[in-house]
Order: sequence, then structure tokens, then C-alpha cells
Amino acid sequence: MNDLRANPAPLGLMGFGMTTVLLNIHNAGFFPLDDTILAMGIFYGGLAQVIAGIMEFRKNNTFGLTAFTSYGMFWLTLVWIILYGEADPVFLGWYLFFWGLFTAYMFVATLKKNRALQVVFLTLTILFWLLAVGHWFDNSTIITIAGYEGIFCGLSAFYLAAAEVMNETYEKVVLPVG
Repeated sequence: MNDLRANPAPLGLMGFGMTTVLLNIHNAGFFPLDDTILAMGIFYGGLAQVIAGIMEFRKNNTFGLTAFTSYGMFWLTLVWIILYGEADPVFLGWYLFFWGLFTAYMFVATLKKNRALQVVFLTLTILFWLLAVGHWFDNSTIITIAGYEGIFCGLSAFYLAAAEVMNETYEKVVLPVG
């Protein structure tokens, strides 16, 4: 029996990708942190990914459920920390380190999936760990490098979302995912 439910992954990937690019344009030093990034973090990075995760549950996809719901909650907690917290930079580094650790084991799970998804999770692992080190050592240069790497990471998720939508719509490979 065919599953006739829509694929929620492009929604989650776009929520993640666009929000990640915007935050990392800030981290790279191009723009200050403002309400645009925070709103994206709450609504598209946060809520849209949680919705995509719940939809992945309905499709019996443990990986999608875990990834989208977790990263949606990441965005919601990060915005909370930015708006209401007075996080110690070193402890914020640990927060980011553990998100990197989570992402690293999720990356291992992508080794059975397409190459584009592997790129997203590998670059996200690197991003979290660069940000952790940057916060641990209060090093703005590392944060800036992380920003550029995060832009690439977000764009890779954007690409995968576009590929999933276009390949499904045209019923052929328009954008390869490997």
C-alpha cells in the first residue's frame, strides 16, 4: 500500500536552512542580531520544524521525527536564551557542544541516507563545535569562521529541500542528492 501523505522533510529542511543562514550571516559579522533572526528562530526554525517532526512521526520515520523535533526545540531554546537568559559564555559553549554531540550521532545515521543529507549533518556538527570552542575561549574569530561555515550548512539544507520538492514534482532527478 502506498503512503499518500505528503513529505514533510522539505518543510523542516527549509525551516532549518533559512534560519541557519540568517543567524550565521550575523555570526559572520554582516548584520547585528535583530528581531528578524529571532522571529525566524521561533516560527520557521522552531515551530515549522516541530510540525515537520510530528508529521514524520505519522510517516513512521524515526530519523525525521528525532531530527526535526529536536532542532525545532533547539531554535526555541536558543531564542529563549537570547531574549531572557543571561547565559555564561562558557556554559553556552557546553550547550552548543552537546548539540554538536547529538548532531554527530545523527550524522552517523545519515551514512545510510543520501549524500546531501550527510553534508547537512556533517557541516552542522562542525558548526556546533566551532561555536562551542568560540564561546569557551571567547574568540570572535572562531565565531566568525563558524558563521561562514554555518551559511554553507544552511544553504546545503536549502538545496536538499529544493531537491526533494522539485524531484517529487517533476518525478525525475532535477537536483541530484547522491
